[in-house]
Amino acid sequence: MNLLAQSCSTKTEWCLIDDAGIVQSCITDGINPFFQKRVEISRIIRSQLVPSLFTSKLKNVYFYGINCSSERMSNLVKLPLETQFRAPVVVENNLLGTARALFQNESGIACLLDTESSSCFYDGTSIIKTVRSLGYILNDEGSGTSLGKCFLSDCLQNVAPKELIDLFYKKHNIEPEEIINYIYTSSSPNVILSVISYFLYENINHPYVYLLVYNNIKTFLERTVVQYEQYFDYPVRCTGSIAKMYSSILKEVAQSIGVYIDIIIESPMKRLAKYHLNNLKVK
Repeated sequence: MNLLAQSCSTKTEWCLIDDAGIVQSCITDGINPFFQKRVEISRIIRSQLVPSLFTSKLKNVYFYGINCSSERMSNLVKLPLETQFRAPVVVENNLLGTARALFQNESGIACLLDTESSSCFYDGTSIIKTVRSLGYILNDEGSGTSLGKCFLSDCLQNVAPKELIDLFYKKHNIEPEEIINYIYTSSSPNVILSVISYFLYENINHPYVYLLVYNNIKTFLERTVVQYEQYFDYPVRCTGSIAKMYSSILKEVAQSIGVYIDIIIESPMKRLAKYHLNNLKVK
């Protein structure tokens, strides 16, 4: 059996598979080596995963995680996994897992719109090109973090409509000064900002909210997807909570700039399991 994991800053999806398919799955907190040290990653693995996973006879553990592109960051995740599972561990960036899930062995442009956002051109085997993801500080357009950041700054500077500002403060029972302190002292400000995107979704029929989401997604597509040569000749497929929540807006924006999106899913895990079953020996 193999254990698969696909992780962003907010959550990690785990899936145990054998040659017949998915045996067991569960969700834990997100694992991001940029924000978490090895001991914290070990704690999440040991305390939140179901105990039966540690007694399963594993051939390999495949972990697709955010910020796992460099060897140093990958090792911050790999070592705790090897220690906990006593099995060979392969750590890849979560964008490769996204591409494999969305396209299997076909070519196309894969997009991840979740807490973070990223994209790549995938040739059916490997990632050929990516447009660098800049993270939440430099504005991660198309992500929950970017949406939350835009709305929160508009609230704090009284740019957003007053009825939305009042509703937001009342819903979360918080004052402006508390928000600033909370964001700047948090160890994971991107996760906190991303949660605000759910408030926007609840109020998507408000013209201000709709335009904010529309423009943010349009910026993502224009700054990433259209940079890939002959992007109009390949399908674009998207996954992630933001992609799914705002799928109608995503398709509308894409159509307006000549981008063809044929698949939008919230979680890539089932399709990623299918890729591993078809391409890698599980027994």
